[in-house]
Amino acid sequence: MPVLEAEAPVRHKTHERFQSLLARAQSHEPITVAVAHPCDKVSLESVIEAANLRLIVPILVGPRDRIQKVAAMHGLDIRKFEMIDAEYSEQSATKAVELVREGKAEAVMKGSLHTDELMAAVVKRDTGLRTARRISHCFVMDVPGHDQPLVITDAAINIAPDLKAKADIVQNAIGLARALGAREVRVAILSAMETVNPDVPSTVEAAALCKMADRGQITGAVLDGPLALDNAISPKAAEIKKIASPVAGRANVLVVPDLEAGNMLAKSLSFLADADAAGIVLGAKVPVILTSRADEEVARLASCAVAQLLVAARRQAPAAIQ
Repeated sequence: MPVLEAEAPVRHKTHERFQSLLARAQSHEPITVAVAHPCDKVSLESVIEAANLRLIVPILVGPRDRIQKVAAMHGLDIRKFEMIDAEYSEQSATKAVELVREGKAEAVMKGSLHTDELMAAVVKRDTGLRTARRISHCFVMDVPGHDQPLVITDAAINIAPDLKAKADIVQNAIGLARALGAREVRVAILSAMETVNPDVPSTVEAAALCKMADRGQITGAVLDGPLALDNAISPKAAEIKKIASPVAGRANVLVVPDLEAGNMLAKSLSFLADADAAGIVLGAKVPVILTSRADEEVARLASCAVAQLLVAARRQAPAAIQ
């Protein structure tokens, strides 16, 4: 007899964490966002919906004729948005960054250009948006069944960060979690185990990062590590392993050893646990909103909401999220 495959269970997303983020963001004034090269349907739809929800006031930066043609083709009304002409994608990125440097925009948003093209303009030494802090990426994950958003860093920019870079990555993530409203930021420095092993460099770096927090070199959160993933997010797993700390089993920020681990963790949650991910780049002078054409609309809007909350937090208490 043929073996029948079991039907996959039907999941019904509620997007509770992201809906809460959107509601919090809408309590603040919208931010002006330079949208680099929004030359496809998804990019323009995201901009229009975010503007309708009063999350952003967009400035469209790209080839004017092409943007207008895409809008007309799909029946999208962009007449109320300011538009700045740019001939090609690299110029769109450069001009979007210039708007920030001129004080005309409070964030940058990726349109239909490649992430590398946008980030190349952001990190340029003389004309970009660098600060003293290392630039890093965070996913804010809405995981069904999990009681709070999970921040995962860095899964997109820093390939194999050293200890100094990881300190900045951690501090960037702490600022984000505080801007998102976390009452207590609990950072788990992940590895494959929860003990320090000199043969596993990520465990040694995790221990060093925790000592840096003890000495005030990293501030605004409670850190613990090394922790394996189960010990970081499962109270039961932490109890079985007899790990007693305010972070174990209750982490809301997960710091991965390298980009490969972070990318696999985030995509595992997305494709196996049906999670949604909002993407944001931190450490620059302003937030950089990274969205994917494969993202659901709520995830793209959540990325805008995250940037809006970051800008609002900096307006109210700049030092609190640095």
